[in-house]
Amino acid sequence: MVQKILNKIIGSKYISIVRTWVPNMVAWGTVGGVALVHFTDWRLFLDYVPYIKGKFKNDD
Repeated sequence: MVQKILNKIIGSKYISIVRTWVPNMVAWGTVGGVALVHFTDWRLFLDYVPYIKGKFKNDD
């Protein structure tokens, strides 16, 4: 059903192009996310991870 709607709006040619680019976009998004965490304050991001959050409470 979703594919029929997308075929009417976008077209099957562009859907096939997007399908070939999805793995590439996922890989670059992952690389970008890791780079963001690496080059910024990593504790800012890791404070939202429940398991790791408790490890840094006494660091002041």
